[in-house]
Formats: sequence, C-alpha cells, structure tokens
Amino acid sequence: MQTSFTKEQLEDADLAVSEKILRSCVHCGFCTATCPTYVLEGDELDSPRGRIYLIKEMFEQGRPASAEIVTHIDRCLSCLACMTTCPSGVNYMHLVDHARAHIEETYGRPLGDRLIRMMLAAILPYPHRFSSVLRVASLLKPLANFLPRPGRGRKTPSLFDRLAAMAELAPRKLPRRDCEQARVFAPRGERRGRVALLAGCAQQVLNPAINAAAIRLLTRNGIEVVLADDETCCGALVHHLGRKGQALGFARANIDAWSRAHVDAILVTASGCGTTVKDYGFMLRDDPLYAEKAAEISGRARDISEYLAELDLQPRSPKPFTVAYHAACSLQHGQQITDLPKRLLKAAGFSVRDVPEGHICCGSAGTYNILQPFFANRLKRRKLANIEKLRPDLIAAGNIGCMTQLAGGTEIPILHTVELLDWADGGPMPLQIAKRGA
Repeated sequence: MQTSFTKEQLEDADLAVSEKILRSCVHCGFCTATCPTYVLEGDELDSPRGRIYLIKEMFEQGRPASAEIVTHIDRCLSCLACMTTCPSGVNYMHLVDHARAHIEETYGRPLGDRLIRMMLAAILPYPHRFSSVLRVASLLKPLANFLPRPGRGRKTPSLFDRLAAMAELAPRKLPRRDCEQARVFAPRGERRGRVALLAGCAQQVLNPAINAAAIRLLTRNGIEVVLADDETCCGALVHHLGRKGQALGFARANIDAWSRAHVDAILVTASGCGTTVKDYGFMLRDDPLYAEKAAEISGRARDISEYLAELDLQPRSPKPFTVAYHAACSLQHGQQITDLPKRLLKAAGFSVRDVPEGHICCGSAGTYNILQPFFANRLKRRKLANIEKLRPDLIAAGNIGCMTQLAGGTEIPILHTVELLDWADGGPMPLQIAKRGA
C-alpha cells in the first residue's frame, strides 16, 4: 500500500512504525473471510482492510479521529484472525492499538460512552474494586430484565444497552476465594523449575479455581510457583481502550515485580493477558529505562499450555469425556498456539473435538461484550450453536473472558484447560462437573 507521510510526520516513532505496517498491506482482502464483523455484516469498513484504509487516511492527514472512524474501529474485536490469515504479515494488532490511542487523545466521545469507559478502566484492573462491584451487581441482577435488552436492533449501543450487558455477564454468586496468603508454593520432590504465575485481575475474582488448579498441577510436577509481590493488572483491558499511559504503567510495575522474583518463566492462564505480556517488549521499546527489561520479560512469558507441554505430564487418572475445545482468539491468533492445549487434553484421556468455525471469535474480546453487545451477542450465539453440534460433555478454553461469555448461554460445563489437566493428574474434580454428578 502506498503512503504519503511527510518526513516530519515520520519523526514520530509510533507513526513510523504504523507507516511500515500500512505499506506491508497489499489489499488482497483475504482478511475479510475471517473477520467476525465483516462475516456478520458484509460491510467493507467493518473489515480489517476497510479499517486499515480509515486509519491510513486519519494518520496521513494528521487529523483528529472522526465519528465514522471511531465507529468502525470500536467495532473491531482485536481477535487478530486477520493476522493469521494475512499472507503479507501485516501487524494489524500494533496498527489498531496505535489508532485506539490516537482516538483516545483526539476524539470527544459522547458522555455515556465516556462514563462507561472510565468505569471499566477504574474497576476491572483492580480485583478488590471489581469484586465489590460484582457483589452489588449480583443483588441488582433481577433489575436487568427491566433494561432494554442488549444486541437487539441497535448497532450503536446506548448506555442502557451496555449496563444491561454488564448485568447479564455478572455471576449470580461469586466463587469463594482462598484466604491463604502464601506467595510461594513449594514443589513436591525435587525442584525442576521456579515460575511466576500471573494472578490476573478479573480472573482471580470470577474464577480463582483456575490458578489454584495451575498451582496444584505445577507443584505436583516439581515446579516452585511464585505469586510476585506488587504485581498488577497486565494492562490488556486499558490498552485496548486506548489508555496508553495507564497500560504502560501496569507493564512497568509488572516488569519490576517479576524481575525481583528471579524466576525461569512467567506463566499466564488467561490468554488475553498472555498476548499483552508477550508484547511488553514492543510496548516499551522506546523507554530508556525499561526497553531492555521489557524485552527480557516478554521473552520469558509463556502460556500455561506451552510450559506444561515441556513437563512430560503423566496423567494419573485419564478422563474419558468428550471435550469441545474452544480456541481463544488471543491464544490461536495472538500467540499462534493452536495444537498444544489439544495435545495435552488428549494425552490426559479426553476425547477432543474441534469446534466448527473455530477461527471466529466468541464475542468476548476483553470489554467488547459490554461495549458492543449487538455484535458480541450474535457471535456468542453463533459460537454456542457450533459447539452444541458436537454434543460434548465439557467445553475447554484457555481464557477467562471466553469462559464468562459462553457460560451465559449454555448448560454444558465450561472449564479451563488447566483445570481438566489437574483433575486428570490427580487433582480434585472441578466443581462444575461435580454439580452435574459426573
């Protein structure tokens, strides 16, 4: 793609990176076939190629974001399926992240939009705040029936649509959180390694059983696990809201925390977080104090499935259940991890089935299912219809956002991959399965 930036414009480091990304696009349109919003609507401006043209025009003209550009960028899930499909290696992730930061700096959003985004940024990255809000939301959940239903008839959501979406996603009852204050978990037998485990912000509130299963599985197999002091949110949620400064603040805090922990690897059980942590090196590439440290930390970040695949697990109690494996976009497209989780589940005795249209997003995408309920709900229904065709006993996924999104529309138990692996390795039966009397 030809560009027409001035030399003065290209002195801006971020703009120089985006210009190279724009020039790598060859207009082929392969991305349209795997873009969820294009698949739903058939609108070129709601495809990666269309958004690239809008971003190019905005950056070249050096102007504030317009309402049209904001509409179509906001509808992007950042599922990154376009990057998997692209034959030219266009780094759409970095381009759209730059566009979102520019929108945040230059566009005056309507009041309701500003309020909901401010609220999400002020609550979700902070577990104690998030937990308190969810407890109130669970009490008010019955009132959601009196709000306009999200995703029915309005492509541009109102504040009430978004509040209704939040209420629908809130669990009726929060799971109990372990009060244990341990920060280091000793391995059984000879120590084979020492890792930091990202606690996560939303995940530790919504489903603390995931990291509990990871700790059991790792320590049982000789790995010492550390929960780093002063660790924060990974920054993914605010990063995708265009709040660059807040995201980089979280990244720097985590880099400091993990550097002090002296670990072999940083393991992540929420793949949305993992994609961002692995990108710290790029995000802080121009920071004189953190560039080198960020690159080093990114190099040590691993999805839990990557690390477990190296441990040669020997399941103690194989499980003959049929599992529909839901491939989280942040795992399959963001980190290019596709087969490892399925291989681990098969080795644990599960019968694993791929979900039809597995490359299409479920509609979660961080805060997307709150900010864009019209599209998110349609994608959820499409995903669940494809899952239910398989008639599985269980659904496995590697991202808390996907699990929360899908749980609201099916009775099939949804487990994190590591919960199933822990169970097969001698850990306790997951609560969702126990309730079903399996």
